[in-house]
Amino acid sequence: MQTLLIVLIILTSVLLALMVLIQNPKGGGLSSGFSGGSNLMGVKRTGDFLEKGTWTLVIALMVFCLAVNILGPSKGGAASKGGLSDQIEAPAQQGPLNLNPAQQQQQQQQAPAAAPGKTDSAK
Repeated sequence: MQTLLIVLIILTSVLLALMVLIQNPKGGGLSSGFSGGSNLMGVKRTGDFLEKGTWTLVIALMVFCLAVNILGPSKGGAASKGGLSDQIEAPAQQGPLNLNPAQQQQQQQQAPAAAPGKTDSAK
């Protein structure tokens, strides 16, 4: 499904680029080539067709891009919150990092005393 949407995005982008390049920057575009009044598509109709086609392709491109983001596979989910939240939570699990020297020394003295399995009676 995602591959189909990506192909549609590329196709729409190419068609949109061609539509924009066909148009004249002053509003004439292909209309300037049709000078006779007996043409099937008159001057006004050609400009309207190109403008409506451009807007249609722009809207289609936006819809396809949103569909890829909505329907595509997402990283993370219930099991994993994502990379950014893991980076945020990792330092919090290690303990405070910004301690002054007195607090660091106090924390180092408390850590060996709290270690399980080591008692003073084993000397």
